[in-house]
Amino acid sequence: MALFTLGLNHHTAPLAVREQVAFHVERVHQALGDLTRCKPVHEAAILSTCNRTEVYFATDVPEAATQWLLDYHHLARHELEPYLYTYPERDAVRHAFRVASGLDSMVLGEPQILGQMKEAVRLAEEAGTLGTTLHKLFQHSFAVAKEVRSTTAIGANIVSMAAAAVRLAERIFERIADQKILFIGAGEMIDLCARHFAAQHPKQLVVANRTVERGLVLADRFGGTAIKLEELGERLPQFDIVVSCTASPLPILGLGMVERAIKARRHRPMFMVDLAVPRDIEVEVGEMDDVFLYTIDDLAQVVESGLESRQAAVVDAEAIIAERVDVFLRWLATRGTVPVIRSLRDAAERARRHEVEHALKSLAKGEEPARVLEHFSHRLTNKFLHAPTQALTQADADRDQFQAIVSRLFHLHPESRVDE
Repeated sequence: MALFTLGLNHHTAPLAVREQVAFHVERVHQALGDLTRCKPVHEAAILSTCNRTEVYFATDVPEAATQWLLDYHHLARHELEPYLYTYPERDAVRHAFRVASGLDSMVLGEPQILGQMKEAVRLAEEAGTLGTTLHKLFQHSFAVAKEVRSTTAIGANIVSMAAAAVRLAERIFERIADQKILFIGAGEMIDLCARHFAAQHPKQLVVANRTVERGLVLADRFGGTAIKLEELGERLPQFDIVVSCTASPLPILGLGMVERAIKARRHRPMFMVDLAVPRDIEVEVGEMDDVFLYTIDDLAQVVESGLESRQAAVVDAEAIIAERVDVFLRWLATRGTVPVIRSLRDAAERARRHEVEHALKSLAKGEEPARVLEHFSHRLTNKFLHAPTQALTQADADRDQFQAIVSRLFHLHPESRVDE
């Protein structure tokens, strides 16, 4: 059974493709169960974010996971295969370490991916699909990420998606302080965006969320208010800036709703940022004259401005990862010997118990203890050495190789001999 990673990300697939294979949190348990029950996959974890969908799994038939992904999302092979990558063992381990360390992120060195990986592990544990191999892989990934972040400058001068959104808004509006802002959703990304926009002291800050109570908790921290999602159609015309990031499988803001809002605003411009995958705002909205709509891929171009200062740290980070990959693969290699070691110990224990019983019976008969002990040690030694001795005497073409293996196993030396 080998380790693999199957997936696509912002390097290999555009947003329109990524959103087709995104897994919503509430469906991950079902998906993992479906993968491990119906396919020859023994362990599995799903990492699904705005920038990537990846399946980490252990199997002897990697193609089974690819077919499952296509079937699960009802996609034809030609629609998805050009964007997919499948990494075998060493590459899969290296990839996991790079992802956890932020080296494979749209924002180089960003820390959010580590939390998202930990959430993927938690969901796999709950689903019962995180076995020993994947558990060890992710624990090593988290340790490597910690080492990279603490010993290199990979996280220095990060320009986040949230900061990029503010920069783009400043291109449209002279002063953010004069604008009214609506945040749709109350997750981690909206929290980050709210922090950056709130620092500009906007005229009004409102959070729209399916659960008003959760939205209110976020809004209170920034002196804002909260509304229900059902109120969007009525309230949308009031806002100059809209930032959305929910887990909705369907768009929340459709073309018709935005058209009505723009008309009510008398065609005053509206700046919109859609950070969700799948998208929260219909694509056609971006074609409107008075709407400036940006997706997560659009923001990546702004983010690149802070990249140069972190590139030097990549070399150091890659060196750390390469070393840690070797460590993990050595551990993985030993996993294959565990059944043999267990069988060897079981056989030795059976032989020991049998000889102890034989010795105890001899003592019960009144035989001399020293003689019983001597007899016991000879019988036990002969039992332990019988199999390797027989194998040595029966070896033919590979006799020299077999002798070398036995010498290594029992720490023998050329000068070793039995005194006559």
